Amino acid sequence: MSFSANVKAEICRSFPAKKCCALAACFGILLFGNSFGYEGIRIITESREFGQNLPKLFKKAFDLEFDSFPSLESPGKLVFQIDDPEKIHAIMSDYGFDRSTLALHVNLPIVEEDCCKAAFLRGAFLAGGSVTDPEKGYHLELTTTHQSVARETFLLMEEALGFRPKSAPRGGAQVLYIKQSDTICDCLTYLGAPVSAMGILEAKLEKELNNKVNRRCNCDDANLSKVVEAAQEQLWAIRILRERGLFEKMPQKLQAAALAREENPEASLTELAAMMEPPISKPAMNNRMKKILQTAKEANV
Repeated sequence: MSFSANVKAEICRSFPAKKCCALAACFGILLFGNSFGYEGIRIITESREFGQNLPKLFKKAFDLEFDSFPSLESPGKLVFQIDDPEKIHAIMSDYGFDRSTLALHVNLPIVEEDCCKAAFLRGAFLAGGSVTDPEKGYHLELTTTHQSVARETFLLMEEALGFRPKSAPRGGAQVLYIKQSDTICDCLTYLGAPVSAMGILEAKLEKELNNKVNRRCNCDDANLSKVVEAAQEQLWAIRILRERGLFEKMPQKLQAAALAREENPEASLTELAAMMEPPISKPAMNNRMKKILQTAKEANV
């Protein structure tokens, strides 16, 4: 299953204990589902866990059944429909709608309690939500075709979760979305998917660790290249001094530094400094090598 499907499966493990929460969950499902109006109700999903919960939710919330529903063993998408005018009228009445209602909206008394806010947002995510696999990126969204619903859900999320999602139109629909990994984790935990939230955190930490290791390796490679280049230049200088007969004329401490470099062409300055008798500091060794280079350049003019 996809990461988004796993999230929905995890959310479906928590079934509303109270009728008010079942009513709120169904409200989110209907407002973020495929079709909700007096002409009919249609909910389409690929989640088998969601499909298994839908009939139970509608039974608990409205004490009614779908007019048509698929077998959970059926391949592809699952389609649930209600066409009976009496059932539709009963559902609309429970949410405070009638035929004079100009536009569907989030009826606030339905989501007044904190538990009902959470149930509503769970339903909205199950019907119209998705979340990207954290291995690919961080993106959670809710999609509805009702502008008023999007606007009011935006405010509901801010109130319930303490942060604002972003909003954008997309092909005649309104999308509420979140792109910050930490915020997505908080949202999934609130919706009842803490295991999935932990999966995002683990993926984020793994990415950060890999990036840190890569940066360190790149840095080490760059430093190693510098050491090699510096050593090659120092060996060139020592060779020039020997060819010009100037090596034995240098002070003993410079000769000792030059011999250590010749015998240890891949050693760092810190390692060379430790080989001196007595050992010296890295800056002191660096100063000796600079004097050797300067003497060789003057002799090579």
